[in-house]
Amino acid sequence: MTNYKPGLHILSTFSCTTEKLMDHVFCKRVFDGIINELSLQKVGEVYHPFPEGGYTAVVCLTESHVSIHTWPEFQLATFDVFLSNFEKDNTDKVHEFFNKTIGSFNASAISQQEIYR
Repeated sequence: MTNYKPGLHILSTFSCTTEKLMDHVFCKRVFDGIINELSLQKVGEVYHPFPEGGYTAVVCLTESHVSIHTWPEFQLATFDVFLSNFEKDNTDKVHEFFNKTIGSFNASAISQQEIYR
């Protein structure tokens, strides 16, 4: 049995304006900016806008992933970020990614779970 701790995974539901929950291009700019700022490595991404509004997005990182799913009609989004501790402890970066996302969306977290894997 090993003592390795894979990393921190934050799952959240947040509320914000309808406009930001309909604008997947805005979300991509936010995520790309945070990924660059935290020196993370993107390996793939999908941003899918829905015809009636809202979007879903998943960004794969060498360190793991970030995802968001929006319901603008309810002013809600679910969001999660997980970064592996494989080469170094990324706990602070997970918190920073979460906080910067909430701040960029000018959102209010309704729920937040921190799972230490």
